[in-house]
Amino acid sequence: MRERSSPSAQQAEAHASRPAVRDRRSLFSAFRMRVEGLAALLAALLLVAGCGTGGDAPEGNLSTGQATTTAAASSQAELLHGAVNTLTRTMVRDIFSPPQASRAYAYASVAAYEALAPGHAAYERGAHRSLASQLNGLTAPPAPKAGQEYDLALASLEAFLTVAQEMVYSPGRIDAFRRKVHARFAEGETPQALRERSVQYGKTVAEHILDWAAADRYKETRSGDRFVVTDAPGRWRPTPPAYMNAINPNWDELRPFALDSAAQFKPSRPHAYSMEKGSPFYEQVKEVYDISTPLTEEQREIAAFWDCNPYAVNKRGHARVATKQMTPGGHWMAIATIAARKTDARLPKAAAAYARVGVTLADGFISAWDEKYRSNLVRPVTVINKHFDEDWRPILQTPPFPEYTSAHSVVSAAAATTLTDLYGDDFAFRDTSEVAYGLPVRSFDSFNEAAREAAVSRLYGGIHYRMAAENGFDQGKAVGRFLNEQVEVRRPVVAQR
Repeated sequence: MRERSSPSAQQAEAHASRPAVRDRRSLFSAFRMRVEGLAALLAALLLVAGCGTGGDAPEGNLSTGQATTTAAASSQAELLHGAVNTLTRTMVRDIFSPPQASRAYAYASVAAYEALAPGHAAYERGAHRSLASQLNGLTAPPAPKAGQEYDLALASLEAFLTVAQEMVYSPGRIDAFRRKVHARFAEGETPQALRERSVQYGKTVAEHILDWAAADRYKETRSGDRFVVTDAPGRWRPTPPAYMNAINPNWDELRPFALDSAAQFKPSRPHAYSMEKGSPFYEQVKEVYDISTPLTEEQREIAAFWDCNPYAVNKRGHARVATKQMTPGGHWMAIATIAARKTDARLPKAAAAYARVGVTLADGFISAWDEKYRSNLVRPVTVINKHFDEDWRPILQTPPFPEYTSAHSVVSAAAATTLTDLYGDDFAFRDTSEVAYGLPVRSFDSFNEAAREAAVSRLYGGIHYRMAAENGFDQGKAVGRFLNEQVEVRRPVVAQR
């Protein structure tokens, strides 16, 4: 029986353990892939037409094979985009913390990618390279049975959804998505036996990935020592208005996906705490205060756009109202969707991009959290309230964990580095990811431009010092470059249409 924990609105704890599953290993076998008919393709296209990054995700038919058309391959990718969006919306509802959300994205995306492995030799002329042995502890998933037909696009989506369902508190949303997908397949020309065989193969890959995940020390991150708040000057303490406890203080115990260790890319040390006028730390605090009084309209818009606080408590009169948003990782997974759509990326390329971005985000958070609880630095609101203005509040709610470095800066720089490796340095795009949360579209000339804006948004929001944003950005670039070197999916193929 699966073991699920009860989520806390403040801690956003994910369920602790995975049941043991059989570890199936074998060499990849030769097999044939079936191409779906026109009726199935039309059903997929009708369903995909309503897909949007911020709205409800679509469901529909999937197929893959040597003779798959561009339109069919694009519709398959749309269904994967929908699966990613369904996971995002579920984690928003379940109030996942940013590190926990990144873990779910990584495992689910790797599952989707690995389920496609046997089909790439025919589909992309050997374009695929498994992530087995490239990621820490990952072995090759079981191969399909020789001589059997499989719809690997269906298997890929099933693998993603099965892993995602095990990662969340509210699996019903994901299961509803799966049921509608299966219903659409039943309307097409795919024989029932082929559908069932493909679904089962997707589940087999998912079990392999979940078995891998079960050994990542996630349980240790939950059962470790609680974070102890001290009154020592310069140390973090809970912040207004909710005064939440520090979340995920043992996240550095999690097995990295590709990094050698959580501390592999330690940033430079923050300025020593000192409120003596003219000291480097004093100037950092003063800058946060001075910028906020007042912010320009553009600075306000930038801060709001990149807020990505999964659980913010706002005062309305005497009442407190909680708002939910996607995490920083969710924002960058949405940007990965935007890039895939703009390039009309086929399913293998979209799956490869999600896997690489997901793993990069997860390792970025591990790196950032390692530094946060090592430096244990006080947040601006605590210092400003004590030394400048007791009534001052940042325009963004301060998240419940130490200040240095800015994790949003780390993962934004890391994800931008990976996306640049995939799509190029001058990839202009319109970021529509926050429209569903009532925010306008913002346009960027490159992923790096977006990442730099995300980093400085933390200064504008009043929740980070400049050193945390800038050093965090450099930390993230180092993580991203390392992941680009360590994790290969045959980049030249992914980068082109």
